[in-house]
Amino acid sequence: MPAKIHYLNNKQKIRLDEYLREELPKIINSPISNSKIRRLIVSGSVFVGARQVRIPAFVLFPNSSVSVSVDSDRLFFEKQPDDIDFELSEKDVLFEDDSIIVVNKPPFFPTEAGLVKSRDNLHAAVVRFLFARQKITSPNMKNPPYVGIMHRLDRETSGVILFTKSRSVNANCHAMFESHTARKVYRAVVTDAGCKLDLSSFPKDFSVEFPMGRVSLKSQAAKWGRVARDGQDSKTVFSVLCRKKVGGLDVFCVECRPLTGRTHQIRVHLSSVGLPIIGDELYGGADFKRIMLHASSLTFPHPVTGETVTVEAPLPEGF
Repeated sequence: MPAKIHYLNNKQKIRLDEYLREELPKIINSPISNSKIRRLIVSGSVFVGARQVRIPAFVLFPNSSVSVSVDSDRLFFEKQPDDIDFELSEKDVLFEDDSIIVVNKPPFFPTEAGLVKSRDNLHAAVVRFLFARQKITSPNMKNPPYVGIMHRLDRETSGVILFTKSRSVNANCHAMFESHTARKVYRAVVTDAGCKLDLSSFPKDFSVEFPMGRVSLKSQAAKWGRVARDGQDSKTVFSVLCRKKVGGLDVFCVECRPLTGRTHQIRVHLSSVGLPIIGDELYGGADFKRIMLHASSLTFPHPVTGETVTVEAPLPEGF
């Protein structure tokens, strides 16, 4: 059971998160990170007087009564992600020149560094790959090469992803993703979870379009969906290509062409029409070994020459 710890603020005015950062470690006899302090507050575990406060920047005045519900088992538990061990090799490079490098991202590997600094990621793997190759010809090189992140894929999503090798092309690359002149095509494997579409013939083309926003609380796993107010426009065009069996499941293969770039857009749009991606339990998909979403191709104007480039990543096993 959570233990309730009471404090009386005898200091001058101070932010709630700063106050707990000073006082809480003295009680629990252990250091506690800023992110955990923030998580305690946002989750509703902190009261000032009788008032539940979820704002880390809330200002405490002298003689304020503060109480915190602390479940030590949960507070100090760190989920261990089942990331794969991965080193980029030549076979994973889909396209490269002096300006950009496009690689085939494996599933179960983050695109970039997160809060846990020791956690490996694709961006770091690209830097290591380029650095090791450069040191073959320039063994005295001490500084790793520059690699810029222009777009991202979810941790379980595999496929085509582009990085820049020179800051001089960042503006052009950023612009093509913002304006969607960089066109992405994905492949998804979905189940029929009450879909109202007629899927008797293939290909079956349809589109989904609605304003999207976050629909989960900040203290919960991030989840997006249709929102009535303050949402961002989102649109994806789909083609249902075929029907097949995967791991005993009767599923459909779907080609997905996002025309906007919202977080979890394809996953949300497919779920909204009753075709959740298998493995995507957050949005109603059947339990599976991974979320079956793959970035199969990227077509874009080259940031230097302007010529149209199309890069494809082969479908992984199981697709």
